Amino acid sequence: MAVSETAHPPAADLGSLEFWGRPAEERDRYFAWLRREAPISRHQPPEDILGLPDQGRMNYWAIVRYDDVRGISRAPQTFCSAQGTQFADAPPEFLEASLSFLAMDAPRHTKLRGLVSSAFTPRQVARIEEGIRVNARRIVEEAAPSGGGDFVELIAKRLPLVTISDMIGVPHADRDRVVAAADLLVTTSDPEAFGERAPIEVLGEALWTLTEFATELAAHRERNPGEDLMTALVQAEVDGDRLTHAEIAAFFVLLSVAGNDTTRHTTSHAMRALSTNPAQRRLLAEDLDGRLPVAVEEFVRWATPVLTFRRTTTREVEIHGEQLPPGEKVVLFYHSANRDEQVFADPWRFDVTRDPNRHVGFGGGGPHYCLGASLARTQLRSIFGELLRLLPDLEAHEPELLRSAFIHGVKRMDCSFRARA
Repeated sequence: MAVSETAHPPAADLGSLEFWGRPAEERDRYFAWLRREAPISRHQPPEDILGLPDQGRMNYWAIVRYDDVRGISRAPQTFCSAQGTQFADAPPEFLEASLSFLAMDAPRHTKLRGLVSSAFTPRQVARIEEGIRVNARRIVEEAAPSGGGDFVELIAKRLPLVTISDMIGVPHADRDRVVAAADLLVTTSDPEAFGERAPIEVLGEALWTLTEFATELAAHRERNPGEDLMTALVQAEVDGDRLTHAEIAAFFVLLSVAGNDTTRHTTSHAMRALSTNPAQRRLLAEDLDGRLPVAVEEFVRWATPVLTFRRTTTREVEIHGEQLPPGEKVVLFYHSANRDEQVFADPWRFDVTRDPNRHVGFGGGGPHYCLGASLARTQLRSIFGELLRLLPDLEAHEPELLRSAFIHGVKRMDCSFRARA
């Protein structure tokens, strides 16, 4: 069903950066109308932030209901990823170098994801999880004497940075440079990220930094194996196939972004929600070990750190009465799906005991379900376990949000607490 002009929807342009600069609650007034009145609707191409040529930019269909997001995610034969996964358009060479198997379909997707998965052995994961718990405590203890500051710098960004760097084997001297480049890949829609420079120039420089670093590290680990994921990636083999250095570099770019940004921003959004919902915070603190695993699912649903992904139709398909021919761009709005009133009772209530909580914060399932979901859950359990034990009076203040249709990011967020030795 297309949007009816007589139904008077709230004024909004889903593809504009102005829309994504609004508070999430305000954006959802439009999504709620769409979920109710127009579960599929056609829109003009999203605002161009990279200065690309007009030719080839496509209209898109907005998918806003939970069941539709899950259904499309689980039907890769009809809704493919190889023709692009980003809401906004980008040059094909950028997608090839940065999205790894995220922008692939079977059989190539199956092969690459299988090779990468083979590197996530139980031994690797166990080693990583033990380190996460130790690092989470150290990070909170180091912040304790400060009495406050920018929560993102003090707490939120530090655990995913250390986790992914330790996991891959990034030397300490290179870690800040790698994370800064990864940040730029998802903040090019925000003027603060690129200043006076052209966004596509900043994006290309960041991508080159990560690709060059990963290629050099892969070559080094071939000659000098270690106890890290990069060694496992260069040694991984399935049916005689190995990853090329270019494939490893593309996966490194993907992991640098997904492994850092999603956990960091969920941590910030969840801390803010706990600060503005003190009753929920007390409830969680009463039985921290028992309630934290369930609460983490609500943290991810509430934050929905990845806002959108797209698919492309491979054949004619009908959705809610609309006939979509092959080659149509279909955009999945995860934040809308995670506020779907038909699935989540009182979806704008932050509820640390919400169970079941089958959110789509890690995707809608299917072959592209987030490979690092369990790792993210471990990080969130670890950091909030330490925060609520060691800094129970921490208050997170109003966040400054990233203006993006891709990442629900927190740029800065002041916090305060009683300083502790």
